[in-house]
Amino acid sequence: MTTKPNVVVLDHGSGNIRSAVRALERAGADVTLTADREAVDAADGLVVPGVGAFAAVMDQLRAVGAPRMIERRLAGGRPVLGICVGMQVMFTTGREHGVATPGLDQWPGTVERLEADVVPHMGWAPVAPPADTVLFDGVADERFYFVHSYAVRVDPTAEFDPSSPLTPPRVTWAEHGTPFVAAVENGPLSATQFHPEKSGDAGAHLLHNWVTALR
Repeated sequence: MTTKPNVVVLDHGSGNIRSAVRALERAGADVTLTADREAVDAADGLVVPGVGAFAAVMDQLRAVGAPRMIERRLAGGRPVLGICVGMQVMFTTGREHGVATPGLDQWPGTVERLEADVVPHMGWAPVAPPADTVLFDGVADERFYFVHSYAVRVDPTAEFDPSSPLTPPRVTWAEHGTPFVAAVENGPLSATQFHPEKSGDAGAHLLHNWVTALR
């Protein structure tokens, strides 16, 4: 009998995340909702959700010691998946209402308000993943569900050092007014601006891809 991968959904007080737990369970994971350090360290995969304001989510993450837990996992090559604002906080800075808040700085870039006639961006939209994607294998031509007013609009690979031994991030794009980063895959760290748990069969397939890679 094959053992299911153990996934922790980080419980840092960011809204109703039970739908993410259920979606990951359907994707084939054994899921725990917790902020316990030992559980986070031991998990095969860690999911960092987030809804609302960038600064508020960063405060919630710091309150449970999440920045250090995330850093420790990534340093050990242990998979982490960020969702929505859980993706945004992986970047250097979030800028809301003229206030800049430091993020986790895993990727270079600033989270800024979308430039579009209608904000927030709410609804289904197509994405454009790179050819070597893992997350979007089998669903590259599908649509995903977005609910956000802020995003990264500058390519995070622009500042990547080509002489670095690290693999450059693989960036997936979407568009609302202007192009923005819809997902990033970078070694053990992956993230999506959209909500895979609210994206029907396409989101379920994407989560299954991520969970399967944990085995």
